[in-house]
Amino acid sequence: MFNGFSKETADFLWELSFNNERPWFLAHREDFERTLHAPFKALAHDLYEEMSRRFPDEELRVHLSRIYRDARRLFGRGPYKDHLWFTITPLRAGDYGPTFWFEIGAAEYSYGLGFWAPGAATMEALRRAIAANPALFERLVTEVSGMKGFFLHGEEYRRPKGDLGEIINPWYNRKYLDFGTRRDHDALLYSPELVAAMAEDYEKLMPLCRFMADATRGAAPKEKKA
Repeated sequence: MFNGFSKETADFLWELSFNNERPWFLAHREDFERTLHAPFKALAHDLYEEMSRRFPDEELRVHLSRIYRDARRLFGRGPYKDHLWFTITPLRAGDYGPTFWFEIGAAEYSYGLGFWAPGAATMEALRRAIAANPALFERLVTEVSGMKGFFLHGEEYRRPKGDLGEIINPWYNRKYLDFGTRRDHDALLYSPELVAAMAEDYEKLMPLCRFMADATRGAAPKEKKA
């Protein structure tokens, strides 16, 4: 059961960022398990269970990141990540569609709805669906626009892909979409109430998630460089 993170969670992540090497990590592995890994896994589990309860018609899958960086992609960095994240994804979204996510670092945490490195084909499929039913999409984004602390992120095209109106354009003309909240470590992060708070926000975002998932299902993944 998730009982909250603690100030020790931030302390561990800060220390790891300055001591990112195997001997230090092995000497502090118990701290990692107790202050970060255990509550992280509990949050993912409890949130998955709560989302499954709220949306019994949605098949969901959960994916948790590991603390270890890919040894092939260190690029001069240490072998351990200074943050952890997990995703909860409706199966209807496929492998490259929208997902609900949570991430915790030393100074802040964030969560929301977005795409993980979508390819051009994915975003083009989404734009086609928006253009085909702009009234529906405008209603969906209007419903979530008042969510406290939530902002739309994602690199915008230098040349807009189209003009569908003031409300839709910020969503339509981005290379990827990420709608979430970013917060300093606070009392909510340290409380079991985080599960209910996140589930409530995810529930508000589910209609938008379903639209995005249905629009992009089957689109090609992001092209990989040789």
